Amino acid sequence: MKIGIYGGTFNPPHLGHITAARAVFELLKLDRLLLIPAGLPPHKDLPAGSPTPDQRLEMTRLAAEQTGLGDQVEVLDLELRREGKSYTSDTLAQLKEQYPEDELWLLMGTDMFLTIQTWHAPEEIFSLAGIAAFGRTEEDIEELFSAQREYLYQNYPQARLFTLSIPGVVEVSSTDLREQLAIGGGGSLLAPAVYGYILRERLYRTHADLKHLSISQLRPVALSYLKHKRIPHVLGTEQEAIRLAERYGADVEKARVAALLHDCTKRLNMEEQLALCAQYHIQLDELEQKALKLLHAKTGAAIARDVFGVDEEIYSAIWWHTTGHAGMTLLEKIIYLADYIEPSRDFPGVDKLRNVCYKDLNAGLLLGLEMTVEEMTAMGNPVHRATLEARDALKG
Repeated sequence: MKIGIYGGTFNPPHLGHITAARAVFELLKLDRLLLIPAGLPPHKDLPAGSPTPDQRLEMTRLAAEQTGLGDQVEVLDLELRREGKSYTSDTLAQLKEQYPEDELWLLMGTDMFLTIQTWHAPEEIFSLAGIAAFGRTEEDIEELFSAQREYLYQNYPQARLFTLSIPGVVEVSSTDLREQLAIGGGGSLLAPAVYGYILRERLYRTHADLKHLSISQLRPVALSYLKHKRIPHVLGTEQEAIRLAERYGADVEKARVAALLHDCTKRLNMEEQLALCAQYHIQLDELEQKALKLLHAKTGAAIARDVFGVDEEIYSAIWWHTTGHAGMTLLEKIIYLADYIEPSRDFPGVDKLRNVCYKDLNAGLLLGLEMTVEEMTAMGNPVHRATLEARDALKG
C-alpha cells in the first residue's frame, strides 16, 4: 500500500492544501492519505492568537472531508499529542512502526523541499519515506527542483524523490489569509465548512454574531456541523424549502434558516445526543430514549435557538421535522416535506410524492406520513405516536 503523509500547521487548512493533496494523491496513485497537523513546528512559532490544537485538528478534519477522498483520507493527532517540537523524522518513525510493510511518501510544497536538508535528521527522513514535492507550474519550479534533486541525490544517495507540477493548485499565503479573515474576507479561499467553523468559533479575530447571521454567513456555519456526505442533503433541503415556501406563501427566509439548521446535530452519537438532551432539559418518551434517529430534531432545535437565536416558529419546524405532529403549522409542513423530497432523495415513490406536494400541501403531507408509517412497519420498527397522530388528524 502507498501512503501519502501531508503535514503542516494547517493554520488554517485552505484550498491550497486541499487541491494539492487531491492532485498528489491521484498523480502518485496513493492508496491512503494521512493529514497531520503539527503540534510545535520546529521551523517557526505559531502566531499569537492561533487556534488551539483541538481547533486546528477539527478544521483539518473538515478540510479532509472536502478532498472527496472519503475513507482514503485520515487526519491524525499524533503530533498534537506528542510533547516537544514536531520533528518529521519522529513522525515518520512512528508511522513506519505502524505500517512496516507499506510505502510511505512525504508530501511537501516547494519551500519545504528546497530546505529539507536543513531539517532535523534528514538522513532518517530519506530512509523512511520518499519525498513528493509539488509546485504550481513547471516553468516556475523545474529549474529550482532540478538543482535540488541533484544536490540531494549526491548527498543522500538513499533518497527517493518525486517532483511534480500541479497547475490547478490554489496559491494561498496563510499569513495573508489570516489577515483577510480578520477584516471580513478570505472565505473564498477556504472550504465552506472550514470557513463556517472559523466563524462560529470566532477564530483569527473574526467576530460574527451567530444570532444575527445573514443567509450567506449562516450557510457555511451550518455546513461546519455536518459530515461531508450530508452537505448535499442540507443544501437540497434549503432549495426545496424555498420552492415550497414560495408556492404556499410561507416566509422564505425562515424556511431557509430552518432548512439549513435542521440537521445540525445529526452527526452526534447516542451518548452525545443524550448529553444535549440533559443540557437543554429535553424530556424523552420511551421510544426516543432508544431511537437515535429521533433525537437530532430535538437537539438540533435546541442548538438553533440557543446558539443562533431562532424564533419559536423556526424552532418548532426543526423540532418536528422528523416525526411531524397533529395540527402542524405551514412552516412545519414545509420543512418536514422539504427534508423528505429534496433533489438528492431517491426512493420508490418519491416522484409521486413530489408531484402531490406541489399540487396540495396537505395531501403531500398525508402521503409522506403514510409512506413513513408503511416503511417503518415493513422494517419491523415502531412508529412514533406523533407521526400516527399527524396522519390520523389529516385523515379526519
